[in-house]
Amino acid sequence: MADVRAAITRAHQEEWGRVVATLTRRFGDLDIAEEAAAEAYATAVERWPGDGVPPNPGAWLTTTAHRKAIDRIRRENKRDDKHREAQMLTDDDPPEPVGPIEDDRLRLIFTCCHPALALETRVALTLRMLGGLTVPQIARAFLVQESAMEQRITRAKAKIKAARIPYRVPSSEDLPARVTGVLAVLFLVFNEGYLATGADTDPVRHDLTAEAIRLTRVIRALLPADGEVAGLLALMLLTEARRAARISANGELVSLGEQDRGAWDTGLIAEGHQLVRERLATRVAPGRYQLLAAINAVHTSAREVRDTDWSQIVALYDLLVRIDPSPIVALNRAVAVAELDGPEVALATVDRLGDRLSGYHAYHAARADLLRRLGRSQESRAAYDRAIELAGNTAETAYLARRRDQLA
Repeated sequence: MADVRAAITRAHQEEWGRVVATLTRRFGDLDIAEEAAAEAYATAVERWPGDGVPPNPGAWLTTTAHRKAIDRIRRENKRDDKHREAQMLTDDDPPEPVGPIEDDRLRLIFTCCHPALALETRVALTLRMLGGLTVPQIARAFLVQESAMEQRITRAKAKIKAARIPYRVPSSEDLPARVTGVLAVLFLVFNEGYLATGADTDPVRHDLTAEAIRLTRVIRALLPADGEVAGLLALMLLTEARRAARISANGELVSLGEQDRGAWDTGLIAEGHQLVRERLATRVAPGRYQLLAAINAVHTSAREVRDTDWSQIVALYDLLVRIDPSPIVALNRAVAVAELDGPEVALATVDRLGDRLSGYHAYHAARADLLRRLGRSQESRAAYDRAIELAGNTAETAYLARRRDQLA
């Protein structure tokens, strides 16, 4: 039974985006696609324990979801006389051109990232439809309430349907204007895979990180001169290179300073460094993703943690703060400052972020570590407790609990 549940969970993680994208292309309706996919997974939960896991779970789920969608359309056709949906069942006309590339999931991203939607709404909707992230997971990524995020996603799907936004990648001429939202989506999909949330989720979801990298490579092929596309790809590669060293044998997160650098993927690091160097050679002012990639390049250039050039990292964060003055960037900069100027200086900066990051677990984790280094154990313990309460990743929770329990 446990093996079957694991197979269903793995199929959901790996196949959700593909199933939804395939159904959206077929039926042109996000609600139908999402609900049919959900019904297919519910059917798998009922049948697979008795029938066994099918040889090709993805194909089984796609076929089942397709039948569920047709059943729903037939029911609604009888009730509401929806001629357009009924025509879908027998429409033999050739499909419309889908744009410069043939990739269902990338077309789904561009559909959800239409300029008619606000940028944050585009990102949230795509995380739901492509990555299969739950509303609580997406709300955590945006630091907002679940109810607000649910309403945002519902309104976005309704607007796409009402405005008849097409399911296709825009023309090559229109791509540059649309790519910002797509990159933001892929970055958050990658982050969810890198540090997945949810009690029943693997701490690291390689299916999401691999898919984000694959799609970013596709976009880079379309827009080879776009610096931010190259920067995001470099950032993903340099982060993914450390994946094998991030989780210990007992399922605990391993911090960057404690990782076995010999386990890092040197091929991915070399590719990421090459992309960073190529962008530096253009002498064009870097964007957000390029700066984050450069920071990761400094980290992955150090053979030992003590060799890390923290002054260069702080200088890069100084540039990043100018174009992205978010509290999360300020928090990460403060962590780097602690390595140069000490934990007391960094803590003063971190404490000023409390009003804006009180619901963000990494804020409390960073604060707990700084307080620990200052010998303020009681305050550190309280901060660790709050970080553990907010953290949604099992490996990270285990790491934070161990650090807390090591306090005097």
